[in-house]
Amino acid sequence: MSGASNILAQARQVLRIESEAVAALIDRLNSEFERAVEIIFKSTGRIIVTGIGKSGIVAQKIAATLTSTGTSAIFLHPAEAVHGDLGMVLKNDVIICISKSGNTDELTRLFPVFKKLGVPIITLTGNLRSALALRSDIVLDVSVREEACPNDLAPTASTTAAMAMGDALAVALLEKREFNAQDFAFLHPGGALGRKLLKIDEVMFSGEKIPAVSSDTLLPQVILEITRKRFGCTCVIEGTGKLVGIITDGDLRRLQQNPVRTERLRAKDIMNAHPKTVRSGSTAQQALQLMESHNIMQVIIVDEQSCPVGIAHLHDLLEAGIERE
Repeated sequence: MSGASNILAQARQVLRIESEAVAALIDRLNSEFERAVEIIFKSTGRIIVTGIGKSGIVAQKIAATLTSTGTSAIFLHPAEAVHGDLGMVLKNDVIICISKSGNTDELTRLFPVFKKLGVPIITLTGNLRSALALRSDIVLDVSVREEACPNDLAPTASTTAAMAMGDALAVALLEKREFNAQDFAFLHPGGALGRKLLKIDEVMFSGEKIPAVSSDTLLPQVILEITRKRFGCTCVIEGTGKLVGIITDGDLRRLQQNPVRTERLRAKDIMNAHPKTVRSGSTAQQALQLMESHNIMQVIIVDEQSCPVGIAHLHDLLEAGIERE
């Protein structure tokens, strides 16, 4: 077998072993898993995830996944814990321990404190007869038949299985909390998904910053409002506050091309009676798509009664990192 073929064969073997290790977890899910989810869901504290070495790295990832999906979690390093960091564990917290052998000395030293505090302990281990397993409230079996390492030594399939079990916990909790895409975006404002689901209400200008005149406002006052608010337009509203039109800089320029007296013109005489709007609660991306499809620079945000509640400029959306879908 050539060198290149041997490399690919080895890589495929690693992926096969690890995929089989994860698939084997499916039949092991039972009432213990359900109890773990219930305990975490009902907890009024945080989830403390701990482990050392490769298991510690897995623990950090599980803590990060839980936190980003609506379950507050932090990582506790066992070595730092015995030098003071155990103070971060409170009686309302839940402990998740990660250990392939289940006999990790750094973790077993923490159990007396956990037991004294009375915190529930959930352990993910490959050894159901280990010290940690026997002293935990819930044990989730993440054992593997073999590691992907040809020497069956380096944690590979075992860390993959533990991480997959952590993902299963996080997603089960996400569903139980009814944590949706908008909630996820709220916790990820700097990410692409956060920007995609960002509501227009979060980037629009509202209140006194909305340019607005009544339908009977004379042209000089219309121009003053457009100039003062700096959006290049103004809403035209009727007595009830309902939007009935819009006047833009372009409308004013076109007006100057007509040989008519303008000083007595009112807003209703020159407005566009069909302004482009989006409803409050729409995404900023939807607003951007509307603006680009109609080649306009501003969009008015209205409520259920068609009253203006905000205004957004194209530049504001682009500066917020909003991109077309």
